[in-house]
Amino acid sequence: MSRFSSALIVWYKHNKRELPWRETRDPYCVWVSEIILQQTRVNQGLNYYINFINRFPSIFDLANATEDQVLMQWQGLGYYSRARNMHQAAKYVAFELKGQFPTTYDELIKLKGVGTYTAAAISSICFNEQRTVVDGNVFRVLTRLFDISTPINSSKGKKEIEALAQDLNVGDDYGSFNQALMEFGAIQCTPKLPKCNQCIFSTECIALSKGTIDKLPIKEKKIKIKKRFLNFIFVMDANNMTIIKRRNDNDIWKGLYQFPIVETPKDNLDDKILNNFSFNDDAIITSINNYTHKLTHQTLHIRIFSLKVSDLEGQIPDGFNMIEMCKIGEYALPKPLENFCNELEFL
Repeated sequence: MSRFSSALIVWYKHNKRELPWRETRDPYCVWVSEIILQQTRVNQGLNYYINFINRFPSIFDLANATEDQVLMQWQGLGYYSRARNMHQAAKYVAFELKGQFPTTYDELIKLKGVGTYTAAAISSICFNEQRTVVDGNVFRVLTRLFDISTPINSSKGKKEIEALAQDLNVGDDYGSFNQALMEFGAIQCTPKLPKCNQCIFSTECIALSKGTIDKLPIKEKKIKIKKRFLNFIFVMDANNMTIIKRRNDNDIWKGLYQFPIVETPKDNLDDKILNNFSFNDDAIITSINNYTHKLTHQTLHIRIFSLKVSDLEGQIPDGFNMIEMCKIGEYALPKPLENFCNELEFL
């Protein structure tokens, strides 16, 4: 595999997808793209990246924004801690470092929300530091090329692939190697139906010769998915006013806004959950909407009770704010609530 690095980079230059963050070595832009793509596919993240950079074209623009403004741009991407951490890191770079983005892995990893993968990606792509990144694409390519059966979600497996990737990155263009290896896994050595008959490494690929391509990479048993049952109360009065509050618990959707909520241990069709709130006797349930929202380790079963009251004044639960429903689009909502409001044509 002595030719691996050079051959891979040549392949990359001829086959890479044209993506805006590849047209610059500005660490701010590369950082934004890496954070967005941590839990998001390229085809989904592309428009978010473009809109985010247009809205916050510099580290100072992001640092000077409010958290709500940042979360609004992030709305729908999920894993909102990414956005909050990025906002905090932007403030640190802009105000403490005078806008000078860190240039080394050791400094980058100190930024809030930046882990080993992101620090390696930025330092290698923007500053050509000899750091090798390892993501799902890299795991797949290398386990197949070398027929590695160690589970990639085990500590041993991660260390094995990280060391192998570092050994293979022997050229002098470390950033291009990293991007090439990830791109090779994304469009050539794909999870299903890899293009083995068109692969530049087909003669060296051990898994191909042994017929184990479709068995690799190997993962240990998946983590059990937790089920949660969330019951939201969307209440609107005759003046088209509604009530919302910000989620501040250390839980999903932290920092986003929501309607009154009751979480139950199991599916509950009983409308007695409305008894958790002291709305007047004139309250009428106009509809009940059901949604299923899947996260990495949780499946959310969501029920939204639509409640009509004559006047919300004097019956607002503690911690909630009353707003005009026509202004709901100014608040960052969890995706299921955003979809619900879209169906009501209020967004």
